[in-house]
Amino acid sequence: MERPGQPRRGGRGCLLDLPWEDILVPHILCHLPLQQLLSLQRVSKSFQSLIQLYLANMRCFDSSQIGPAIPRAAFVNLLKDNEVLQQLALQNCSDWLTDRELLPVIGQNHHLHQIQLKGCAQLSRHALVAISLSCPNLRRLSLAHCEWVDSLSLRSLADHCKALEAVDLTACRQLKDEAICYLAQKCSRLKSLSLAVNANVGDMAVEEIAKCCPELEHLDLTGCLRVKNDSIRVLAEYCPKLRSLKVKHCHNVAESSLSILRSRGVELDVEPPLQRALVLLQDVVGFAPFINLQI
Repeated sequence: MERPGQPRRGGRGCLLDLPWEDILVPHILCHLPLQQLLSLQRVSKSFQSLIQLYLANMRCFDSSQIGPAIPRAAFVNLLKDNEVLQQLALQNCSDWLTDRELLPVIGQNHHLHQIQLKGCAQLSRHALVAISLSCPNLRRLSLAHCEWVDSLSLRSLADHCKALEAVDLTACRQLKDEAICYLAQKCSRLKSLSLAVNANVGDMAVEEIAKCCPELEHLDLTGCLRVKNDSIRVLAEYCPKLRSLKVKHCHNVAESSLSILRSRGVELDVEPPLQRALVLLQDVVGFAPFINLQI
């Protein structure tokens, strides 16, 4: 049997003649869509072996590259031999993904620095604890709409993943101010944080984030009904690098606090009061009257 990467005697060279581990896997196959690579396995046994080698050495796995939905058995088979993943995106597995499928993958991949679990509602707090213990270099984590996230599992994450730069906790409604404060205290490198759609989040959490995370650039507080003007002013004082702030549906946040950030060029998702009035007037009368906003 011919070895991979050895030219075939008496015949023209082909793709499989190139060195697999030195050329094909790191420099060629990595540029092809995963779905096409999986189709190549049906060409021959040699191609099947090549793709299995690639799967065991790929650094990034995004389930959306395979299609709108990936079967459970296919997921398990694809990642069973991989121990070098750096990025893992599983939002397309949200309908069926449980701890049983995820924990083995997390347990054997200690180099992960980005994990996307948006909408994976069938996981449990044990998944987040496993991530915190196995991925000390984690930098980006999305847990949006994962209502199983609780304060104890978030504390574990904060204790073990202090290099975190971006965390999405949208609609993680079990979390309260105390848990968010602990995260901010332990993960001072945070640049992006979403606490949207959580009525438990209030001024205490926002002020602690402001004081502990000076590198913060993006903060999403959409629908955080307990957030008020005082914490927005603290945010403006302590976060000079802030680039965007979302406070839509935060009914206790007024222009008096937002104007400080607006004057610095921070992107806000709510218009100034006069601008909002003009939009409403245009909706009523069908046109917007000219008003010199520079006066």
